[in-house]
Amino acid sequence: MSRIGKKPVIITDKVKVSKKDNTLEVTGPKGTMKIDVVKGVNIDISGNELNVTRTDDTKRNRALHGLYRSLIHNMVTGVNEGFTKKLELVGIGYRAELKGKNLVMMLGFSHPTVFAPPADITIEVPNPNSVLVNGISKELVGMVAAKIRSFRIPEPYKGKGIKYENEVVRRKAGKTAAK
Repeated sequence: MSRIGKKPVIITDKVKVSKKDNTLEVTGPKGTMKIDVVKGVNIDISGNELNVTRTDDTKRNRALHGLYRSLIHNMVTGVNEGFTKKLELVGIGYRAELKGKNLVMMLGFSHPTVFAPPADITIEVPNPNSVLVNGISKELVGMVAAKIRSFRIPEPYKGKGIKYENEVVRRKAGKTAAK
C-alpha cells in the first residue's frame, strides 16, 4: 500500500471539494482548480477528509495512487494558501523590474530580457535583486520559476546568475598562476 496514498487529505473550512463523474473540482479563496481522475483510482469525500483508494494492485494503479493523492493535496493547499518561489539575482548590474505585468531583467546581456508570465501567475519584485513567483498551481509556479532561472543559470566560478532562494551554488577554483 502506498504510504503517501494512505494519508487522508484534510479539507479546511474555506475549501469546497466537489466530484462529478471522473472530475474533481477544488474551490477556495484564491481560485478554482480541476483534475480528471483516471479509472483505477477512487476518491471518497467524507466530512472534512478526502481519501484516495485504488481498485486493484496493478503496477499502474499502485503508481497513480500516491500521485493523485499528492496532486489533490497540492490543489487544496494552492486554492487555500497559494505557492511562492523566490528567485535572487546575483551579479553586478543584475536587476529586475515590473513593466505592467511583464518582468524586465538586466542580466549582463546587451539587451534587457523580457518575460511575460502566464495568466494564473503573479510576479512581484520586492527589490531589484529578488523576484517572487506566486500562484495556486504548484506545478505552474515551479515551471515559471525554472523558466526565469534558465535565462541566466548560476555559474560555478563567481556564482553570478539567477538562483533560487536557498540554492547553494557549488563553487570551483579558478586558474592558478604559473609557478
